[in-house]
Formats: sequence, C-alpha cells, structure tokens
Amino acid sequence: MGRENTVEEALNLLRSRLCNPSFVFKPLSDSPDSNYSKLKFIISSSVTEACNNSILLLGPRGSGKIAVLELVLKDLLLEFPDLISVIKLSGLLHSDDNCAFKEISRQLCAEHQLLFSKMASFDDNSQFMIAMLRECGLAHKTIIFVLDEFDLFAQGKQRVLYSLLDAMQSVTSQAVVIGVSCRLDADQLLEKRVRSRFSHRKLLFLPPSKEDLQRLLEHILSLPLDSTISHDYAVEFNAKLQNILADEKFKQIIITYMDSDATVNHLLRFRAVSYMDLGSGFLSLENFKTALSNIQRQPKLECIKDCSILELHILVCMKRLEVKGQSSYNFNSVMKGQLMMFLLLSFHYHYQVCQFTCLSCSAEYKSIRASFQMSEYYAWNVCLRAFEHLLQRELICFTDNRGQNQSVEFRPAKLLISSHELQQGLKSYRSCPAILLKLMDREV
Repeated sequence: MGRENTVEEALNLLRSRLCNPSFVFKPLSDSPDSNYSKLKFIISSSVTEACNNSILLLGPRGSGKIAVLELVLKDLLLEFPDLISVIKLSGLLHSDDNCAFKEISRQLCAEHQLLFSKMASFDDNSQFMIAMLRECGLAHKTIIFVLDEFDLFAQGKQRVLYSLLDAMQSVTSQAVVIGVSCRLDADQLLEKRVRSRFSHRKLLFLPPSKEDLQRLLEHILSLPLDSTISHDYAVEFNAKLQNILADEKFKQIIITYMDSDATVNHLLRFRAVSYMDLGSGFLSLENFKTALSNIQRQPKLECIKDCSILELHILVCMKRLEVKGQSSYNFNSVMKGQLMMFLLLSFHYHYQVCQFTCLSCSAEYKSIRASFQMSEYYAWNVCLRAFEHLLQRELICFTDNRGQNQSVEFRPAKLLISSHELQQGLKSYRSCPAILLKLMDREV
C-alpha cells in the first residue's frame, strides 16, 4: 500500500508540473542571455531609474511569451512590492478604445483602492489614466501595462496606444508598456505618431533547441530527492528516466512529435505521464510511443476501420480511377469502369470470392478474375447503399452542389482521403482481403 501511495504522489507531482508554466520555464531563465534575464533587466531598470519604457515580446503561439513575462512579474513584485502596479489588457477583449480605457480605470481603482464609476465617459477614463500616471510617477511607483494580442490594439485609430505612449512622454510619468504578439511585424502596424513614441525594443521567442528540450524534459520529469517521496524510489525513477532520455529511439520519438510544432506549449501536450504503469511505478519508452501514436491519430483512418469490406472496395476503385487520370466520375462510372467488388472471405481456412454485378468487363477485371474464382453477385442497390454510407462518413463527397435534384448515382463525386491514408487504413484493417492490397499496388 505504501508503494502505491508513493507512485500516486509522484504521478500527481509530475502532472502539477506540466500545468505550471512558471516551473516549466524556470530552467530556461538561468542564462544571462535568456529572454527572462533581458526582460527582467529592462523592467527593473525602469523601476529603479524611474524611467519610461516600451517593449514587444514576439514569437509563435506556445513559445512561452506570457509564461516568461508572468515569471518576471512575479519575481519583481517580490523584489519591489510597493513600487509596481500591473495592468493587463487583451486585444481579444479590449481592442475597442472605450472598453480599453474603462478596463484600465477599473484595474487602477482596484489597485489603489479607489471607487470605480461604471458611468464614467471615455474622456473621463482617459483623463483619469493620465492623472494616475502622473501621481504614481510622483510617488516613484511604476505602472506596467501588459497588452496581450498587441497587434489587435494596432487596428483602427490606435487611440489607446497613442494615449499611453503620449502620456509616457511626460517627465513625471513612470510606466512600462509591454506588448505581446504572435505577429513578427506587429511594430510595422503602428501609425507614424504611435511608432515615433515607441522605443522599438523587441524580444524574439524562438522554439527551444534540442539541448534545451533535453534539459526541459529532465527538469520536468525528474523527481526531487528532498521531498516527501521516498528517496530510494526517486533515485531509481530518475535513473530509469536518464536511460530513456539517452535512448536514440526516444530522441526519434521527440523529433517526430516536434516536427509539426516545436514550441514548448506543444511539448507539454505530450502527456506520456498519463500512460505510466502504476504497477511498476516508472516511466518507460512504451509510454512515449503510446502517447505519440494517440496524438497522431487520424480521423479518416479511424473511419476506414469502421467500413465494411464492400465500402473498402468502392474506395479502392475510386482511387484507381484517379490514378488513371479520370478526374470526374460518379457511382455508375465506378461500377462500370472498374468492375470492382472482389471479396475474399475466410471461413475455416477456406476462401470464397464474391463478385458484384456490373454492366461490362474490363481487361483488368478479366485478368484478376482468372486468378480468383468468382461465383456470387451482390445486388446493385447494396453497392449504392455502401456508397451512401461513405458519403455520410465523409470519406467521399460530391464535387459541387449542382445537380442536387439528380439521383445519387449520377452526381460527380471525389475522394477525401489520400493514397497514403487509404493504404494505411487497409493495412490496419483486421480482415482486409488480400486482393484489395493487390489492387492498390497494381500498376496502372
């Protein structure tokens, strides 16, 4: 029972770390060249030297801009508890000028224990902000404005940005404006009057290198030796983790996972911890393989696994029509041109091959028919129902909305899956007839 409690405690610790951006980005802030160190220096110098400043944090979504900023603000609030006020706005919520000034006034009133008036006009809120900047400057208190989705504030007349930056030109004001945006050209969106008042300092957040990823994973997944978790268990857990991190197969898994998105936020979604075996109590390479396979799940392949043999035949024949250069086809042309529908059914190690009725025979059909004995025929309407099921599953669709009054079998259709997806789906299908794979690989 004690072992199970230890494993549960370790698992809860790892999960809490994955949900704590401050902990995740802590190792990336040790270097003096890190964005954490640079941002902290800029803001702290503005506080200590009583000067105004403005800076942009730019980088793709999930690269840690907000997480690093929150880490810096947390440390500065501990270092200068009475000298900093933080006002946070989001371009998704406050891009409207009136709404932005009202929110600034509300947060300033809450910060300094003043009475906020919901009925205040745009000009009242604007004048109140300027007056508060002046009063805080005289009291040697810095107001930090955090503008998330900064590029959305740069739309329209940009009155919020202009009012903030213009008020910062005053000798008595003491403020820092921090813009956060995923657009690298965010500063180019500013009007000339706003751009001339902006300091043009920028910090670029790039995806972590392979070395940083290795260090990050070790930092997140290693258990502390001085906690309530059993010391012997933590030592053994960390030793097994080091073996996994050094494994070339593990490195390949991480490279494959990070190919689509190399940001830290994407890495945190790689929840291999969720697949940890509670019986053994340790992470294994299989946990990471399982996590990768679940993340790479493709809905189209899942749909193929639920298809009937007949529906698979229709998909294969439609794909072969496309390979042969036929860009437009309908249900009738699929049935006539390919004479598809070969079913190889297994029953007590004996196979019976069934054929669906069609109007004419092609040379390809004859060659395959010579290899397989065909005796039974499926009704045309059964094939049509299978075709309609594929439409419902969205594995195929009609090429346009014209001809909606036509019968289904006469409307032009097209596949919504690639050759590779179809090939993978057939291979993963448990009872897929060998003839279907043969048809997919057959030369045109």
